[in-house]
Amino acid sequence: MTIGVLFALAAGLMWGIVFVGPLLLPEYPAALQSFGRYIAFGLIALPLAWIDRRRIAQLTREDWIEALKLSLIGNLLYYLLLASAIRRAGGPLPTMIIGTLPVVIAVVSNLLAVRSGSAEQPLPWLRLLPSLLLMGAGIALINHLEMKQLGQGANVREYALGVVFALGAVMCWTWYPIRNARWLRANAYRPPRGWATAQGLTTLPPALLGYAGLWAWSAASGTQDFVMPFGPRPVIFVTLMLVIGLFASWLGTLCWNEASQRLPPALVGQLIVFETLAALSYAFVVRGDMPSLPTLAGAALLAAGVCWGVKAAASQ
Repeated sequence: MTIGVLFALAAGLMWGIVFVGPLLLPEYPAALQSFGRYIAFGLIALPLAWIDRRRIAQLTREDWIEALKLSLIGNLLYYLLLASAIRRAGGPLPTMIIGTLPVVIAVVSNLLAVRSGSAEQPLPWLRLLPSLLLMGAGIALINHLEMKQLGQGANVREYALGVVFALGAVMCWTWYPIRNARWLRANAYRPPRGWATAQGLTTLPPALLGYAGLWAWSAASGTQDFVMPFGPRPVIFVTLMLVIGLFASWLGTLCWNEASQRLPPALVGQLIVFETLAALSYAFVVRGDMPSLPTLAGAALLAAGVCWGVKAAASQ
């Protein structure tokens, strides 16, 4: 369990990087950042697939279809919605909404385990409840100051769109880790590294098609305010996409797969809070601000919720 929690922590620290991209490249469309990130992920996966070719060759047709589904919903669609939310509402507000994932995934995982009669023992609700309440209180505190902006001349329409996109991202990433963990537990004899690489390979073709379609649309529309294929800051854009593709996409997915094979679904869902805390920290660094006292208190409550959840699962 300790190793699983450490893998989840590593994944969260790397996944938090994805919230930085839209803040550093605000002039880049969300779709371009999403497709660019996963083209980088796919290109990085190609040499890794060659190294792991024997294990990759063991994947069945059904496995590849499952990897494609996970890639389309958990990778491309999720990041497209997330980047759109951040561009419209800034960093902390979407981070807060995405921060509900630990609670949402833990509840959904427990409900699915109870209803399906799974061999995986669900966490008792009374043990799970204190952890969820602590996280909920932490999320509310972190969100408090950001929501005040709505009454201080902020663009309500843009904030509303940001909320809608962030909620869509929550739906995608509620489905993804539960489905991904189910495959990993059903294939416990297969190393998670090969499964992370397989998802990178299945992400590459749709990401290339999406990027090409966006380029064609830009040329057909005759807009001159954005230079394709790499925009006004090509070196920064390509470098950032490669960094996110390597660390957040491949290595982060690998660490999360390792955690998913070791921990109960209801617990591993709560550990996505590490991504929330990392993303929040990175967002404040990029903005050059110090977090307020309510924000720090909210982060402390989130951390306390994680500790409680780990303790509840360990005593199961």
